[in-house]
Amino acid sequence: MLSFILRRLGLAFFLLFVISLISFFIVTLTPGSPYPWGEMNPKISPELKEAFRKKFHLDRPLPVQYCLMLHDLFTGKLRSMKDELPVLRKILDRLPASLRLNITAMLFSLSCGTLLGIYGARHAGHWHDLLSSFLAFLLIALPSFWISYLVVIGLVKHVGIPILGTQSYGIDFPNEFSRWLDQTWHLMLPALILSLGALAIQSRYLRASMIETLREHYILTAQAKGLSSSAIFYKHALRNSLRPLITGIGMLLPSLISGTVIIESIFAYPGMGQLGYQAVLERDYPMLVALNFIVAALVLIGNFISDLLYAVVDPRVRLE
Repeated sequence: MLSFILRRLGLAFFLLFVISLISFFIVTLTPGSPYPWGEMNPKISPELKEAFRKKFHLDRPLPVQYCLMLHDLFTGKLRSMKDELPVLRKILDRLPASLRLNITAMLFSLSCGTLLGIYGARHAGHWHDLLSSFLAFLLIALPSFWISYLVVIGLVKHVGIPILGTQSYGIDFPNEFSRWLDQTWHLMLPALILSLGALAIQSRYLRASMIETLREHYILTAQAKGLSSSAIFYKHALRNSLRPLITGIGMLLPSLISGTVIIESIFAYPGMGQLGYQAVLERDYPMLVALNFIVAALVLIGNFISDLLYAVVDPRVRLE
């Protein structure tokens, strides 16, 4: 088990280096000017532009820029081109909100997706299964931004319920519990919409895996021994069907992170997705490089957790 963990950690660090290298060159080689005032502004002197280039190492070759930018990132000296504030401080201000949103969405997708998949496998071939399959395909087909706009228009314009931001402003809450309930409402709605597509996909994976597992020979042997259908379904079939679901957890995190850019913009949620979108528009190289590095690290952590869970469920993985 220890060698398995060490191999996965070594692979994760190598992939993190490769991802950071590729993302840096994609960001810096994209056409456009990184100057906040614009390249063609005649009121800015060449001396001021040169001083700006030296401050952010833009006068160095790209490999040197990459090394200096990573050095500044790990030492906490990396600053945003927009306002020259420390990049890590701006990210850490937004990171808790994004983590709350993504973790809540992941819990929604895993719990509801598992229940929907079990329900579909339990009633395979019946109208219950057709109904759950139709619901899953509908959630996969409907884009999250379209659902978000419908929810915002319906609740804000026609009902008057505040849903934007992290809490309702201009309201005098009588106690902290009321404030917590308001913040929970503002978190749950975008998290639920963010989880809908992943929820449907996870349910289809689990349903297909359980139906295949129920056809195995050891399930027939358990039935011949007289075990109850519930014991066979939940104790034997369900555990062996979780492997594709656990493998999909590693792919669930990046899909949620990419979706937060749209969801956070629509719901005015102050997270990393909105910060990254603003950095793209402003061509803030240090901010983009730092965000790509942190997001890549989170994705690799999700894959590492998926590998560990896979090793726990399947003993054959620990023996390889």
